[in-house]
Amino acid sequence: MDAKEFTARLEELERVFTAHQTNIDGHSLQNCTRCSRCVFCRNCDRCYRCSYCYDCSGSTNLTHCTQCVACHHSANSYNCVSCVNSAYLIMCRDCSECNYCFGCVGLSRKDFHILNEPYSRSEYFAIVDRLQKQLRIAIK
Repeated sequence: MDAKEFTARLEELERVFTAHQTNIDGHSLQNCTRCSRCVFCRNCDRCYRCSYCYDCSGSTNLTHCTQCVACHHSANSYNCVSCVNSAYLIMCRDCSECNYCFGCVGLSRKDFHILNEPYSRSEYFAIVDRLQKQLRIAIK
């Protein structure tokens, strides 16, 4: 096999995979594509072992998440990208092992932060409630 043959075969594999829309071992999936072992999800793509998620893609082991991309082992999060081992994140990017963060980027092992700044639990919920209404964020 030479480089030209390798490249041609790789491109064919990618074409076949992209055309393949079937879900594997899923239950009660609606409009999901290429998901595996997911349950009760809607409009997800390329997810694995997710449950009760909506509009997520390229993610694994999520539960009750909406509009998350490339997130892993997380729960109850909304519109997050590349977050791992976290819960109750809203509009966060690249956070790991965080809980109750809103609009944070690159945090690790933090709780109750907004825009990477710490808040008390009560302050956090009051500010987030107000911001969610103003930004019209309706989390399912």
